[in-house]
Amino acid sequence: MDEIIKLEEVWKIYNEGEENQVIALKNINLHVKRGDFIAVMGPSGSGKSTGMNLIGSLDIPSHGKIFLDQHNISHLSESDLAQVRGKKIGFIFQQFNLIPNLTAKENVMLPMIFQEMDEIERIIKAESLLKMMELGDRMDHYPSELSGGQQQRVAIARALANDPEVILADEPTGNLDTHTGEVVMKFLNKLNNEGKTIIIVTHDPDLALEHSKKIYWIKDGQIERVTEKIKGKWKTLKKVPNE
Repeated sequence: MDEIIKLEEVWKIYNEGEENQVIALKNINLHVKRGDFIAVMGPSGSGKSTGMNLIGSLDIPSHGKIFLDQHNISHLSESDLAQVRGKKIGFIFQQFNLIPNLTAKENVMLPMIFQEMDEIERIIKAESLLKMMELGDRMDHYPSELSGGQQQRVAIARALANDPEVILADEPTGNLDTHTGEVVMKFLNKLNNEGKTIIIVTHDPDLALEHSKKIYWIKDGQIERVTEKIKGKWKTLKKVPNE
């Protein structure tokens, strides 16, 4: 499998005042192959959310390079980044981020508008995705009329709207009960089995160990270790000593 995303010696530094710098990530090297199921794992404040923004082309690094499909996107403008990620990456957010005054179908159609898809095609695609998510009878409901699990499934359908190669999910079960969380992860596993590349960002080791094939463990802005499931057993590929 070839690499679809690569972070090469990536740093993210925030300037707070003239003399105060906050290093959110330092010297991150991360490789995602096509068809992989990757977990980025770490406690709150570890830098994993910053990492998600960089992996998903929502932000650019302070130092280092980010490659998407072997193209260096580290210095693209926001408008160019938006076009790239709109075609390549689908996002599932912990808070769902559905537009409250749009129906489920309209929420799913929204990313297709930005890719200038024909209206009839948008409607057909949105309805097909919502039926796949077992929400055929909820298409015209607003987010406030849906349960948490239903909203998350709408968010998954929206993430698939432009048929992206990569699905990036931030704490995909964080706001869900155990059963609903299992249903959502079943959908993500199904998508992975169909060839989609899945990246989840989580603080839940059980979730990462059960569903992913490779885990990047982040602590204090650094990759502490990398583990991979090989023939059903987890092996440590890399361990970074604490500084």
